[in-house]
Order: sequence, then C-alpha cells, then structure tokens
Amino acid sequence: MPQFAQRIGRARPSAIMQIAEKAKRLKAEGRDIVNFSIGVPNFLPGEHVYQAARESLASDSGQYGSNRGSDALLDAFLAHIEKIGLTGYRRANLGIGIGAKQVLYNLAEALLDEGDTIAFAVPYWTSYLDIAQIVNARVELLPCPPEQDYKLTPAQLEAALAKKPRVFLFNNPSNPTGMVYGKDEIAALADVLVRYPDTWVITDDIYNAMVFDGLGYHNFVHSRPELRERVIFVDSLSKTYGMPGWRVGLMAGPQSVAKAVATLNSNHITSIPEAVQAAAVAALTGPQDVPEAKCREFQAKRDQVMQAMDAIPGLVCPRPQGAFYVFPDISVAFGKTHAPSGLKIDDDLSFCSALLEAKGVACVPGSAFGEPRGMRISYTCPTPQLAPGLQRIQEFFAELS
Repeated sequence: MPQFAQRIGRARPSAIMQIAEKAKRLKAEGRDIVNFSIGVPNFLPGEHVYQAARESLASDSGQYGSNRGSDALLDAFLAHIEKIGLTGYRRANLGIGIGAKQVLYNLAEALLDEGDTIAFAVPYWTSYLDIAQIVNARVELLPCPPEQDYKLTPAQLEAALAKKPRVFLFNNPSNPTGMVYGKDEIAALADVLVRYPDTWVITDDIYNAMVFDGLGYHNFVHSRPELRERVIFVDSLSKTYGMPGWRVGLMAGPQSVAKAVATLNSNHITSIPEAVQAAAVAALTGPQDVPEAKCREFQAKRDQVMQAMDAIPGLVCPRPQGAFYVFPDISVAFGKTHAPSGLKIDDDLSFCSALLEAKGVACVPGSAFGEPRGMRISYTCPTPQLAPGLQRIQEFFAELS
C-alpha cells in the first residue's frame, strides 16, 4: 500500500490523554477514581457567555469569518492584554487559532524550517516536543530540576542562546509545574534576550490570570520594550474562563508574524465560528467575577495540596504560585514496593500506574513532561474529591517498603 509521510511517524498521541482515558475506563468499570490527570479548569463560564453565543446563532450570517479574527474579538483581546500591561498593539499585531495549541503549531510552521532549533525549559508542556518533532525542528532542552525550583536561570538561557536557536519558547506560569517567574526573574532573563537579536521569543502564558500570592504576571516586554519586535505572546480562553471546549487561542506580536498566522489559517481552518467568537468577546469584556473567584479557589486548593505534599516524608515539592498544578519529585519512592498490592516502583511510570491501580488516583508521570523524577497533580477536580484523593496519595507513600 502507499506510504505515510515521514512526519506522521514523528507524531505521538498525548500522554496526558492516555492517562485520562485509562482513568475514565476504570471509572466506567465501577472503580472509585479521583482524576488528577487532565488540565481542564472544571468550571463553566458565566451566563453572559452563553447568551452571546445564542444571540449570534439567532442572527447567523452563514458566511466565512476573517482569517485573523473578527474586529470585535480583536478589540476585546486588545483591551484584555492592555490590563496586563501589554500596550501599544493594534489589530494588525493579533492572530487567532483553534485553541492556543493550534496557534503554537502555526507559529512553529511560520518560524521554523526543518533543522532549525527551538529551545525550551524542562519540564515542558508535552505538545512542545511533539510540535517541534512534527515540523522536524531540532530541540534544545534546558533542564530545570526541582533543586532550582523548576525555573530557568539567566546563565542557562545565555548558554542556549549562544548556540543561536531560531526560537526560544517560554512558559509562565508553567504547565506542568505551576511555577511563576517574578518581576526580577523576568527582568534578568529579558536582559539576556536583548543580546541575541536573531532569536524569536514565544511566551506561552495562557495561565497569566491564574497567579497567586500577589506575585502578579510579568512579561519580557514589560522589562525590555525593545523585545516587542521579537516576542509573540500566546493566550487562551480555555483556562481563565472555563472554556477549553470552545477552542479559542490568541496571539499578539509583530505584524509580520500575525500576518503569517492569518495566512496559515486561510489554508486550513479559515476562521473561528461566529458564535464562538461572540462568546469569546463576551468572556473578555463581560463580568470577570467567575475567573477571579476561581483564581482564589485554586490558590486555596494549592495550599491544601502543598500541605499534603509537605507531610510526606522524603518528598520534595517546590511551591507553585500559579496555574493549577503541583509537580512533586517522587523519586524517593523509586526502588520500593507497594506492600498491599505487591506492585514494584521502578520509575515515574510504574509509580503512577500503581497509584491508579491500588488507590484509584490518576496522575500524569513526569516523563511526559521531560522530567522522569516528577509527577503532575492537576487539582481542578471538584472540591469534595480533593481531600480524599490527597489522603490516598499519602496512604500510598506510607505503604511503600
């Protein structure tokens, strides 16, 4: 039979979704499962979002939309980013996609030729590596272990940029670790970036509205405005507004990059549906009480998870300050056996498999994010499930020998 293209051999199914599917299957079999695996916010947007979608459907034009996005959506996004200090942009600086993942894929297609290098920190969001491999780019991984709170240092960035990668991809707040770079940390990295004018900078900052402890969100452009001509800011409605299924991703950056993204859209998605864009406008411009309340709720849940992690002997877990993830170093369990089940723990994969089988708790192995000593806990589950799930994890560790 005819052969597939080589790139499909480089594409891999999401490790996160594989864990989520296994948890779903066990639950369907009657198991009591607490799912800490999938990174969805588990809340719905306000009623005004649905009303906007209904009104749009009632007056549906049935026509194609703009490859760049409707003027109403672009203006709403401009107002949104101005609130976080990203000023001076115009509609021509903006682009859209079917979720932030598709925006990132478009950026990879637009900025990376085969064999070009993209650099990013480890742990990383799983799709970074997958997208890079599909477009056949070289990957420069920058290890950021728990000993340095999973954060990239200026010295690491300097060493990486000296090799002249085409793209530096940065994630703040981080998925999977929940770590947030403060103002001084961003400024120090920005000072390095200005010295390497041939590298594009993508900031995947879709959790920018979920920052705790009064730390605030900071971008390289805040510290060094001259970086505006090379920095592409990526955002999404999925996490902030409880709208992952609506699939709205956005970007702000140089006009040339926004034009390239619109051109790529014209060749595959064409546009985002009118009703979805109307809902997005309502989310961005309407009452912000739901996302603000959820941010406070997630901070409280973070505290609850950290209290449980800190109580486990030998477990190392840097304290996250954003998103809705905790990423403990579980290597203290390697080489041990879960006594009640007889399951041996050799690595992060066997740990998460045994935890799911023995205790009905689904977490994602750290190797999915490039850090095999870790495990991602997504604490967006319904509040009544959080404490029992954490207790099961504590019991699991206590039963290791």
